Amino acid sequence: MEQKNVEKANLLYDYLETTDFYRNPVAKSDRSRMNVPFTLKDAGLDEEFLKGAKAKGMVQLKGHRSVGGMRASIYNAMPVAGVAALVEYMKEFAAAHGN
Repeated sequence: MEQKNVEKANLLYDYLETTDFYRNPVAKSDRSRMNVPFTLKDAGLDEEFLKGAKAKGMVQLKGHRSVGGMRASIYNAMPVAGVAALVEYMKEFAAAHGN
């Protein structure tokens, strides 16, 4: 289980580190394998991002109300394929909105 959790977290964090369209506000030494927060370069696109994610069956991505952004909860029950689908959607969304 730990190996799968590391794989899922690395998949998402590795993508976040390759793009300037999304940002991860957490220092590498403090990152969680279970909850991965991220923001969009343009916070004005947050609702559109969430709407598109929901249309693809990805829900519960909205971040904390005081922090904003997004939060991907990738607990044990989330398969690697689910994280891969999120990363693919993130790439598509970024490409469609200027990255």
